[in-house]
Amino acid sequence: ANANLFSRGDKALQVATGTFGWGWASSAQRMGVDVEVLDCGKSGAADPALVAQRLRDDKGHSIKVLMVTHVDTASSAKNNVPAMRNALDEAGHPALLAVDAVASLGCDELRMDEWGIDLLVGASQKGLMMPPGLAFLWFSGKARQLCAKSDLKTPYWDWEPRTVGAEFWLYFGGTAPTHHLFGMREALAMILDEEGLENVWARHARLARSVWTAIDAWSEGNTDIGLNVSDPTARGHSVTAARLANGGAKRLRTWLEAEAGVTLGIGLGMARHDEPAYGDFFRIGHMGHVNAHMVLGVLATMEAGLTALDIPHGGGAVEAAAKAFGKV
Repeated sequence: ANANLFSRGDKALQVATGTFGWGWASSAQRMGVDVEVLDCGKSGAADPALVAQRLRDDKGHSIKVLMVTHVDTASSAKNNVPAMRNALDEAGHPALLAVDAVASLGCDELRMDEWGIDLLVGASQKGLMMPPGLAFLWFSGKARQLCAKSDLKTPYWDWEPRTVGAEFWLYFGGTAPTHHLFGMREALAMILDEEGLENVWARHARLARSVWTAIDAWSEGNTDIGLNVSDPTARGHSVTAARLANGGAKRLRTWLEAEAGVTLGIGLGMARHDEPAYGDFFRIGHMGHVNAHMVLGVLATMEAGLTALDIPHGGGAVEAAAKAFGKV
């Protein structure tokens, strides 16, 4: 995406709500792009009003691209993409809207055309249920025209032959990743033909609410337990970031791996690995090929771990999660 969007010295505005927003900015900066990061913290969505004001302040329209992470895998914060488009339109700003949908594609509602997205980035390993290895890039006609002369393109990283190549191999810059393509065909059949995209979105929403409900119930018996994002509308439906302070998250992760065969995600980007707080955060993934018995089973083993480790917590969490899932 960066190689086609930018020429050296171009300016971009990155809206960061977690580690992966900063990571996108860093990758562009290392390629010679002048990236300004609008740091919106790591416990909620970006404020569209702040974005709109920064765009209005750019009187000369030097910002070429507004870069936004839809759902940050590290913080689980979900940004309001239509509001970002509105911010651009209300400011009368011509910048392209580029969205990282790696952690939301196939999990959260996402509508490229209706939301006015100019460039969308995705990947195979999350909502699309495949191994890592495939990246996806969609771009608008406006983006194609504006970026036609971008000087960061290379013979390999050039979206023109990848999208309108005269020969099949050009779509992949070489030999096609055959096994990934077979996997993608099956994944798309499962999503679009068997379950239906809107049903997939609804399933992820129900599973996410079950996880949130359980963590809220545990927190009633221990204020050291809590969700990273307090506003439910600003939480992604593919992953949930949470805290269990005083090293409790690390203890719980260790117990679950050893005793239950369950691996929780680390609290990516919430604290440096050499800080005591590094062991205070965890994440639960509920994306792609996942259903109620998987998620409720994980929550039950987590409650077993809390009990085994004598970590105080509120009761009835698993039952509450089951009831939350039952509400359609």
